[in-house]
Amino acid sequence: MASQQDLEFTYSTIDKVFRLSIGETGDYSGAMYNGDFSLTLEEAQRQKHQFIVNSLRIGNGTKVLDMGCGWGPFLTYIKGKGAQGRGVTLSSAQAAACVQNGLTVEVKDCRQITPADYGIFDAVTCIGGLEHFCSIEQWQAGQQDAVYATFFRNLAELLPSGGRFYMQTMVFGKNMIDYKDISLHADKNSDSYALALMIAQFPGSWLPYGAEQVIRNAQPYFKLVSQSSGRLDYIETIGQWRKRFRAFSLKKYALYASLLPRLLTNKAFQEMIPVFRVSPNRVCFERETMDHFRLVFEKV
Repeated sequence: MASQQDLEFTYSTIDKVFRLSIGETGDYSGAMYNGDFSLTLEEAQRQKHQFIVNSLRIGNGTKVLDMGCGWGPFLTYIKGKGAQGRGVTLSSAQAAACVQNGLTVEVKDCRQITPADYGIFDAVTCIGGLEHFCSIEQWQAGQQDAVYATFFRNLAELLPSGGRFYMQTMVFGKNMIDYKDISLHADKNSDSYALALMIAQFPGSWLPYGAEQVIRNAQPYFKLVSQSSGRLDYIETIGQWRKRFRAFSLKKYALYASLLPRLLTNKAFQEMIPVFRVSPNRVCFERETMDHFRLVFEKV
């Protein structure tokens, strides 16, 4: 799995920039347009949140755990529904921002949570977290299925029979290439280069091979309730994010400038420079080397 240090690099580094661009409790996961790209980003994110609420039957008094909660957008949404939400994240900056905004969030590895920590939940969400559960090294060692199976076994202990779990995750798509062909030295317009940038942007992370791998490892603990692809929605979401990250504000651009020393001295940051020009996620979704799925499970 991506370590806390890996996730600090990805998320805590951009914490203030993100909140200035997207909002204090902005959502850094794919929105839900359902083909209607006239919606604003906020409307599409609310539509996603309501879909999750409906799918998990969340209402007043429902006890919900949000794994990898980010800056707390879903926790904020269900708070307005009267639910009792708790979130965990491995990003210290995200956790601090959530607490500052009145949410119950702490730094914790969601894979290690047991009923002894917080009890049993009526519903659990993991919106983008699974993308970080398996490292390249674990995949190379043939451990990817075991990583996901262990997660679902532990998750099942947090829910009663009939309790529901929502997750959305990026996965490798039908046009995924061989790992040995992925390289930062490849042609800048190639799938090889775009995937290499993805690895640089999300160190310590390796995606599932399709929704099928996730669903297979959820058994025998969960049955699948619904499945849908959010690939096209994610392409639009990324476009909207990039507009907002580039929109000028003095405070935000001062923060960008503060990163310059790291760009000059840190190799990992230097490898990330192309990400400011083009989104490797978007390229991978467009070329279907990656896909994106929303999955609703019910504990059997």
